[in-house]
Amino acid sequence: MTTPLKITPITLAKLAKLGITRRSDLVLHLPLRYEDETHLSPIATLQVGESAQIQGVVAHAEVTHRPHRALVCRLEDGSGEVFLRFLHFHAGIQQQLKVGKRVRAVGEVREGFYGREMVHPKCANVEDDTPLQTSLTPVYPTTAGLSQTSLRKLIANALEVIPITDTLPESLCNRLNLQDFSSSIRLLHQPTPDISAASLVAHQHPAWQRIKFDELLAQQISMRIHHRERRQRAAVAMLPRGTLTEALLAALPFSLTRAQQKVFSEISHDLSLPHPMQRLLLGDVGSGKTIVAALAALQAIENGYQVALMSPTEILAEQHFLKLSEWLTPLGITPVWLSGSLKKSAKQRATELIASGETLLAIGTHALFQKNVQFHKLGLAIVDEQHKFGVEQRLALHAKGKSSAEASLSVDISTPTLTLPLQGGGKPPEPHQLMMSATPIPRTLAMSFYADLDVSVIDELPPGRTPIVTKLVNDNRRAEVCERVRAACAKGQQAYWVCPLIEESETLELQNAQETFVNMQATFPELRVGLVHGRLDNAEKVRVMAAFKAGELDLLVATTVIEVGVDVPNASLMVIEHAERMGLAQLHQLRGRVGRGAAHSLCILLFQPPLSELARARLKIIFEHTDGFVIAQEDLQLRGPGELLGARQSGVAMLRFADLNEDGELLELARLVADELLRDDPDTCRKHLHRWIAHKHDFLHV
Repeated sequence: MTTPLKITPITLAKLAKLGITRRSDLVLHLPLRYEDETHLSPIATLQVGESAQIQGVVAHAEVTHRPHRALVCRLEDGSGEVFLRFLHFHAGIQQQLKVGKRVRAVGEVREGFYGREMVHPKCANVEDDTPLQTSLTPVYPTTAGLSQTSLRKLIANALEVIPITDTLPESLCNRLNLQDFSSSIRLLHQPTPDISAASLVAHQHPAWQRIKFDELLAQQISMRIHHRERRQRAAVAMLPRGTLTEALLAALPFSLTRAQQKVFSEISHDLSLPHPMQRLLLGDVGSGKTIVAALAALQAIENGYQVALMSPTEILAEQHFLKLSEWLTPLGITPVWLSGSLKKSAKQRATELIASGETLLAIGTHALFQKNVQFHKLGLAIVDEQHKFGVEQRLALHAKGKSSAEASLSVDISTPTLTLPLQGGGKPPEPHQLMMSATPIPRTLAMSFYADLDVSVIDELPPGRTPIVTKLVNDNRRAEVCERVRAACAKGQQAYWVCPLIEESETLELQNAQETFVNMQATFPELRVGLVHGRLDNAEKVRVMAAFKAGELDLLVATTVIEVGVDVPNASLMVIEHAERMGLAQLHQLRGRVGRGAAHSLCILLFQPPLSELARARLKIIFEHTDGFVIAQEDLQLRGPGELLGARQSGVAMLRFADLNEDGELLELARLVADELLRDDPDTCRKHLHRWIAHKHDFLHV
């Protein structure tokens, strides 16, 4: 019987960087690609751009200095010759490639200084009868200091010593036409030469379909378990009283759209249940998420509970504070503002108001979850642009709610809504959570990464929103753009000029806000020009934004800090510098700052050629589409889910093998099977989760 290889602490640390912490994780560490070392190609048949394995005798070897210092040798096999070139080499390689040595080399053929060549091929000295490999050679994801040879040896050993049983019943696999797990895994690690390497690399082989399904199934089971667990925890049932919400709706100068009414009904229902709401509110730019959040906050306040609204930037948080103050102050509710830039005395006063329960609505940035901020009785936490917060920050706000719930139980046990029967073993109630995002999320992403949440979508814009015309303009036509700005401001309208950097950068030759501000003042002496960027202190940012909103400025030069939350109906023109350097979601968010009034609005995307393929694709999409959900779907295809969700900083565990662009049907199937197994076969669920995410289970719960 094969014995497990001993793994040194140094190697264990390197494996951990790859997410490998158990020997069974080695089995699931699958190849990126394969090298075909099962046959030899005659040198005469080599094609530039293709990889091949060759064998020949070294006819010449020398260290050259043209065009760079390199070890170059000429390999001949009787049919032709090819050069092997090494830019970095040591004495061992020189010994291996001495004249007369028989060498087997694997690499990509290219046209080089000496003719056809392989640069840094994999080489080995061989004899005439040295056998060839019997399977394709896997190339694994690795990290510095961990060679392919070491990884292959560890994985091959793991395949021998670990019982690779199937976690799914045979009847289920047969019904779904899935290959068994063991043969799928072994085939992917050690494919025979008759299997198409292209089908393996493209993840289209039936063995890959089984692995991808298993991964998606594990994710869906985990998410559904968290969804069910949440329904076993206790929260205060905050019934809709109607007094404050009806008063606000009566005072508004507009009516809710059908979509807004629908999502508020869903949120209101969740708030009235005795388990914590965790609902994600999705809505395109300008769809009216803020008023829905305000109505949700009022339902909590009507029941005597505090509400915290957290935003990722001070500008966005400030906009929420001003808007909610305008709506709620006439109802007798005075929000309190808390941010890191407040003076110590103001911060202390805000903290005292929150701790005493004197204020029922706290609005701010990450300052809301600092240790010294204690809520008296937090009932609802609203997180705006939730994907921009790290998982630790969201959990910190969640912990605030739990601690305030414990405090309220001990201090105010007579509160009628707290006498409801508690689930979850009598633990104190948790706050409800409403997460909002103006970055629309494609259906496959919502199904996959937010399956533990309830999702509401505002899928229509309020009436009266004028369509925004988007134009792509080469930077060499800047003078024409300036004239367009001058004409718009002469009509009494206002304009944004957005730049990607605050000040000059030696590495990126981009227009910057400070330089542009000076240039705009010189170009438009008749206009009132303002400047806002992230490094201004909060008071100055608020002053500039208030002046622009009041019409005291004609043109606002800004960085992308105005990406979200800025609402100036009279602003009808936006110019975005270096649009080719920005992502689709950011361009769409910025464009949404105009088109909020009655005037026809225009967004000009200035770009500097030459454009990369990716930049050209992005600009084409933003030019052709204004629907955020369509743009998000296109963005998913361009970038993948990791970047689109901000997953690396948010804590969302990413899929390693499944592709949400290609595997939507597999995802739908996994979702249905997950519900079926959770209902009928929990033992299978347990075994399946242990294999796939035993040490990542908590990490998936975001």
